[in-house]
Amino acid sequence: MNTGLTCRVIPCLDVRDGRVVKGVKFENLRDLGDPAEAAARYAEQGADEIVFLDVTASHEERDADRDWIRRTAEQVFIPLSVGGGVRRVEDAERLLRSGADKVGLNTSPIDRPELLDELARRFGSQCVVLSVDALRKPEGWEVVTHGGRRPRGLDAVEWIVEGVERGAGEILLTSIDSDGTLDGYDLELLRAVCARVDVPVIASGGAGRPEHLAAALEAGAAAVLAASIFHENTYTVGEVKAELANRGFPMREVNG
Repeated sequence: MNTGLTCRVIPCLDVRDGRVVKGVKFENLRDLGDPAEAAARYAEQGADEIVFLDVTASHEERDADRDWIRRTAEQVFIPLSVGGGVRRVEDAERLLRSGADKVGLNTSPIDRPELLDELARRFGSQCVVLSVDALRKPEGWEVVTHGGRRPRGLDAVEWIVEGVERGAGEILLTSIDSDGTLDGYDLELLRAVCARVDVPVIASGGAGRPEHLAAALEAGAAAVLAASIFHENTYTVGEVKAELANRGFPMREVNG
């Protein structure tokens, strides 16, 4: 859903054991440094928001580590969305009290969809981000969880529709097939989801060049998420936002 409002550019920081990591299709993870330092760098470049994903919290059945969340919130003054290991309302409350502005949920609502209703009632839909990892199948896209390791037998588009009906205020949509490949987002998947829901959709998985981000915004995304191009210093956030602005997309001005 592209509302005509300012489009957002969002660096994604996958975190494991308190360190930023990056891989391809969620595998072969490499250490890329301290989360708070990376987030501060991207905020300085003009990032509109930061998404943190504790990539093994659900697989290891533990809460997201809150120490680096606190440290980041003390240094970075743009919205922080944190996902990983949220299974109860209390887990989300701890993340929000630690400095997160939004809480991302991936695995737990599939096991207990009512959690989305509970979180929306308690904190408001604007705090609830439904994160969906989708794997292409002949008949569409299937939801997978646990870092892409577990197929769930759910149609991704239909699950997103239900999630929004239950109170999710935003969708973080990742194509597992495209993740880390730098070949561009799955635009077909993105269009299919944006056509069905009226909440902001964040495109994720596959950004390699500014034109990929532009294509996702054209397809209906309200925000574009990227990791590799920023972590590898291929582009700065400011460079990407300048290119998108040149293409006619409304962007928040980068100070300095």
